[in-house]
Formats: sequence, structure tokens, C-alpha cells
Amino acid sequence: MPALSLETVKLTKRFGRFTALNGIDLKVNEGEVFGYIGPNGAGKTTTIRVLLGIIQASEGSAQVFGMDAWKDAVEIHKRVAYVPGDVSLWPNLTGGEVIDLFVSLRGKLDRTRREKLLKMFDLDPSKKCRSYSKGNRQKVALVAAFASDADLYILDEPTSGLDPIMGQVFQEYVLEQKNNGKGIFLSSHILSEVERLCDRVGIIRDGKLVETGTLSQLRHLTRFSMSVETENPIEGLEGMRGVYGISSERGGVSFQVDSAEIGSVVAHISRFKVVKLESMPPTLEDLFMRHYNVRGGT
Repeated sequence: MPALSLETVKLTKRFGRFTALNGIDLKVNEGEVFGYIGPNGAGKTTTIRVLLGIIQASEGSAQVFGMDAWKDAVEIHKRVAYVPGDVSLWPNLTGGEVIDLFVSLRGKLDRTRREKLLKMFDLDPSKKCRSYSKGNRQKVALVAAFASDADLYILDEPTSGLDPIMGQVFQEYVLEQKNNGKGIFLSSHILSEVERLCDRVGIIRDGKLVETGTLSQLRHLTRFSMSVETENPIEGLEGMRGVYGISSERGGVSFQVDSAEIGSVVAHISRFKVVKLESMPPTLEDLFMRHYNVRGGT
């Protein structure tokens, strides 16, 4: 069994009468990327602030490397690299000076790695931070994080402001740290990013963790999309269990089907001499949309 990077048990946080977190149970192992998704206000950043020891839990526990997130915050921070979604930097320092400062908090600076990261993220470290765009401020934080010898990476919307090319570079370095046995806790709105990187995903809604598991475990919650063309018109599909949203197409039909019923549906439509069959598994975005009962983008 891999060691735990972090764990929360019945983690609860109240602000007056408002309950921001309600009994959150989380585990992130070493060598694992855990995706934490939910809209603004769901409780993602509050969870991270508790894990970082910035705020204290009202009830329950939060541990990082087996230490109490609140009482042992100083020791924990020596082994954690944190990247927020909106980075604030010292305006009169250069990007390079900020990177060196952050890295020095966690040990010796690896100059070769620092230079490689600066090149990969296309960042000029000689400029004052006040001149940086949002995307470049984000790059400073990412270079500082990945140049550090951290054991756990806590990333809260880390690619905010980055273009798709830099987003790809970010993903490469996350996977590198995973392969090095590091734990990564990733909060993100970019569902394709989460889908590519994460071993497990937790969906938080109104302060409650409504689902958690691997992508394959969670995909049972949604339906496959199918498009079928047959030589003979399909009959009896409307009355089949687990079939929804049937619509006629040129030469065939399209519909959605619960994953548990795919076998029986395919067996049924095969009787009508299938010419073409396309099936698309549900994406992480489908899972997200289903839990929030919304349509369109996030």
C-alpha cells in the first residue's frame, strides 16, 4: 500500500451559520494525482486553505504526511509546493528572485532544473513582477513549485491565465512528479486537464463530497451516446430499459444508454443488420454536468 500524502476525516468548516465544508473524507496517496472538481463556492479553496493550515477546521481532522494540518503547518510547508489560481507577487522583485526565494524555503536550488523550467515555460526571470501579465505571474509560481524538492503539490486552478501550449507543459511536469512518487492534489475547472492527469476524482457540491473514485468507477453514473445505422428499421428500442433520448437520423437513430444496459441494447439492434455503430463513453464533463443539473459550459 502506498503511503498517504494527505487525509481528511469528516472535515467540517463553518463560517458563522454558513457551512463551507460538511464532513469531507479525502485520501491522496504518494504517486497519485487526485482531481478535485466543483464550481466556485463549492468548497474547493476552503479545503485547500485547511490543508495548508491557513484556517482551522471546525470539526473533523486534516492531516498531511501524518501531521496535523493546523498544529504542524510550519513543518508541513517545508515539504509542500502550493500554486494558487491568482498569484500575487512582490512588485519590486524580479521573477527569478521570487523563484529563488520560494525554492530556498524547501532546500537547495537545482540551477539546471530551474533553467530548464524557465525555458519550457518561456519565462523571462529578469523582469520585475509588476510588469508580468497574469499568465506570467502564474508561470513564476509553477516554475517555483516544480523546481522545488517537494513531496506534495497542492494546485488550485494552477493553469489559470495560461495558453494551451503552456497548459501542455504544465501537464508534462505534473506527470513527471507523479512518476517520481509525489502526491498531487489538483483543483481545476478544466475538465479535460483533470481527465488526462488524474488517477482519481472527487466531485464537491455545496461543501459535500458527492462522489469520489477513478474515472472508470464514476462513469457508471452517466450514459453512453450511441449512433446506429442498420439495413432494416430498428423496432422496439423505445421500450428498452436504460435507453433515453432516441432521435431519428439519416439512415439510423441516435440515443443514450446506461452503461449497465449496453450489452442488451447492442444484442437487440444487431438483429436489424448493423451497418454502422458509433459509441462514445461519458466524459468527466458529463459527470460534472449531471451532478450540477446544468446544461452548457462550466
